[in-house]
Amino acid sequence: MLFLVAALMLFGVVLGTVAHAPLTLTAVAAAVIAAWLGIFALRERNARRRTPSH
Repeated sequence: MLFLVAALMLFGVVLGTVAHAPLTLTAVAAAVIAAWLGIFALRERNARRRTPSH
């Protein structure tokens, strides 16, 4: 429960920051985060394929 409260507080801080940032900066940050998550997902997918499941 404490984790949920902390996550919601952090989410509020991030949304407050985005509301005051220029649109171009927000779009660039969103693109960087999306690329980072995409690379992470591909690495995880490839790692699971290489490791045989028991």
